[in-house]
Amino acid sequence: MLVQARPRADGTSTVRVGFTCSKKIGNAVTRNRAKRRLRAAAREVLSVHARPGLDYVLIGKPGATVTRPFDALTGDLRQALDRLHGRLNGRR
Repeated sequence: MLVQARPRADGTSTVRVGFTCSKKIGNAVTRNRAKRRLRAAAREVLSVHARPGLDYVLIGKPGATVTRPFDALTGDLRQALDRLHGRLNGRR
């Protein structure tokens, strides 16, 4: 998966999350399965690791989003958030 984040300029501390899966992932059933898995991973990980005032977008990738074990998917999301938050704080 690919994770993007963007700070909001409106000053609110809510966390918003969007999900997208293109037709490259597969048919409608496969895309919906990928989005359900992304939603479940986000529910588990973002409740603890999300930063207030950011908008997140989780983008499903062909193959991996549907077939990757769920524990690995949540671990990937945690790792992506750590890297993303580090970049937002000025670290690389």
